[in-house]
Amino acid sequence: MKVTVVGAGAVGASCAEYIAIKNFASEVVIVDIKENFAEGKAMDLMQTASLNDFDTKIIGATNDYSKSAGSDVAVITSGIPRKPGMTREELIGINAGIVKQVSENLIKHSPNVIIIVVSNPMDTMTYLAHKATGLPKNKIIGMGGALDSGRFKYRLAEALEAPLSDIDGMVIGGHSDTGMIPLTRYATRNSIPVTQFLSDEKLEEVAQATMVGGATLTKMLGTSAWYAPGAAVSAMVQAIATDSKKIFPCSAYLEGEYGQSDICIGVPCVLGANGIEKIVDIELNEAESTKFAASADAVRKTNGLLEI
Repeated sequence: MKVTVVGAGAVGASCAEYIAIKNFASEVVIVDIKENFAEGKAMDLMQTASLNDFDTKIIGATNDYSKSAGSDVAVITSGIPRKPGMTREELIGINAGIVKQVSENLIKHSPNVIIIVVSNPMDTMTYLAHKATGLPKNKIIGMGGALDSGRFKYRLAEALEAPLSDIDGMVIGGHSDTGMIPLTRYATRNSIPVTQFLSDEKLEEVAQATMVGGATLTKMLGTSAWYAPGAAVSAMVQAIATDSKKIFPCSAYLEGEYGQSDICIGVPCVLGANGIEKIVDIELNEAESTKFAASADAVRKTNGLLEI
């Protein structure tokens, strides 16, 4: 299993670190445009191998995609991160050009690669990668839902004063501060619906805190978060590498599912060796369906800014 991570910034480096520590990949290649930056990150990470007990080989490359040749999975984290007060949508102008070029370079050297898109605005960048590469829909996946669900479970555990290992929950819809749909109705604590423990008012507080989770951290840190995004990507890569058939909510290209077509947006997906093995159709009530349609409309509006 060979994995390429494009972008050696905080998210990319965290992703590479988590993949290496989990020890399921034989090689991780980090690519960045900044001279010697990826090589330095790779060397620093390799010097932890004996301390963290992993055998994954990590190498860095400055804008040299030939080093990525034969990759099974590639992760695109490159682009400018958010600054305080910025929306994900405001990044589209610069990041669209980067994601398109990176996608084409990856396909050139690894025609069978499965691509996971992290760059924001994530749903639109995933859609762009589909249009730019022409890869089958199962081979391009947007990361957002996995991260948003991790933040949702954190907020639920906080509200319940419960261990996170007890909590299960999922966020669908667009990866934006207004487009996310935390499915409180489906969330559980050790198989018991959280609606039995928390009031509607408290659940709405949890949902709102989840939706602005990225903006909250950007305001605190001065830039985008990286630990949780890196962990979310590594979990998705691991599911593909090990063919685990685990369900993640992630941005997938829809062709009629959930009443939507020609759009990438967050829905539950089974991930395995072929990338998206199946889009899982869960029953949404009227309120959830209305929110999902509104979220899709917002994603389409952002997609309309692309020059494809």
